[in-house]
Amino acid sequence: MKPFHLDSHMVTLRGVFYPTGHIVLMLPGREPVDQAAQALIEAGISGDELSMLSPETFMGPIARTIGSGDMPLPSPGTEGETVRHLVELASEGHWGLLVHAPRTSDADRVMKAVKGLPVAFAERYRHLVIEDL
Repeated sequence: MKPFHLDSHMVTLRGVFYPTGHIVLMLPGREPVDQAAQALIEAGISGDELSMLSPETFMGPIARTIGSGDMPLPSPGTEGETVRHLVELASEGHWGLLVHAPRTSDADRVMKAVKGLPVAFAERYRHLVIEDL
């Protein structure tokens, strides 16, 4: 698993967290995230395609991407609200996994691998679309 690094490719033009080509999974704690990562690796997804996100990462660098992104007018998309939801889950102790899944077949493989685990949030970020999984 590679360390998470928030870069310019993971934000919108307004600077809000939006990791196009990835799935964000949230699970209730570090142990379930470790189990999900292991299940994904066993399903053939490279550890280089996975990044673990601690609650502090969501409540710090990711939360800050909202900044003034909704000012002076709210964004026409839902990315700000989605970040707020991620931060809320993190404040309750949820950990996250960022999984590179650019194709539908990748997303299907991810969701099949984590079936049966306590996934509280799963969304795939595509160009201009956040897809609930």
